[in-house]
Amino acid sequence: MPSLKALRVRINSVKSTQKITKAMQMVAASKLRRAQERAVSARPFAERMERMLHELARSVAGRDDAPPLLAGRGSEAVHLIVATTSDRGLCGGFNGQVVRVVKAEATALAGAGKTVKILCVGRKARDQLRRDWGDAIIDTVEYVDRGGLSFDKAEAIARRLIDAFEDGQFDVCTIVYNRFRSVMSQVVTTQRLIPFGAEAGEEAEVARAIYEFEPDESEILAELLPRNLAVQLFRALLESSAGEQAARMTAMNNATRNAGDMIDTLSLHYNRTRQAVITKELIEIVTGAEAL
Repeated sequence: MPSLKALRVRINSVKSTQKITKAMQMVAASKLRRAQERAVSARPFAERMERMLHELARSVAGRDDAPPLLAGRGSEAVHLIVATTSDRGLCGGFNGQVVRVVKAEATALAGAGKTVKILCVGRKARDQLRRDWGDAIIDTVEYVDRGGLSFDKAEAIARRLIDAFEDGQFDVCTIVYNRFRSVMSQVVTTQRLIPFGAEAGEEAEVARAIYEFEPDESEILAELLPRNLAVQLFRALLESSAGEQAARMTAMNNATRNAGDMIDTLSLHYNRTRQAVITKELIEIVTGAEAL
């Protein structure tokens, strides 16, 4: 049976932990509203831009002058997976579910004879993938949200991907991230970024209008495809940021409640132990008095 001192120390320790988890919950809640607003606001622009580019892509399908970002290079031997997680932990299964999808995708590609490369956006992706896929990790982009998540940071990552694609370092690029759905739920989403026209999105099937483009479609695509890549990356980063704060708030709320339940259990155990000690001392006093 633990001593009264050991129980007091443990109760104080759990109370200190509860204060930390409560503070983290409040900080995450304060950040969530802004992150959620930015993620939701970015969706219409990203979806409409993607839809417009799908219309452009149909008009140049099969043409020899189609941009490589649209048509690819005719090979899918090397796949680059952009794993998007957080830099910090204490957010439940937020990072783990992305890593599981990345591992499954990488395993399937490797089984099909493809070469797999991984670019980690967030330290947690690198930490969790390093053991099984350390040789495939080409680099890690850390703290993209430090000082505020801006479009410039997404554009820098997009420029890096385009340069690597043009240098022949990979043939297909896919991003895996958590899409914010609600405070309680984030959906792991896989989206192909390069080449753009390899997969048609659901939104692209909605409109079938006929457009006339000026200047030529190829010129428009050469300008808009890199911009769209940055937009889609920015959207994914915003979704991931909102999902991270929601997951952290939920995890810290659960931790705070669990700490409260543990404090109640330990306090009850402490009071019973203290009562047993007092009763034992009274019995010893009475027994000693009767012996005299």
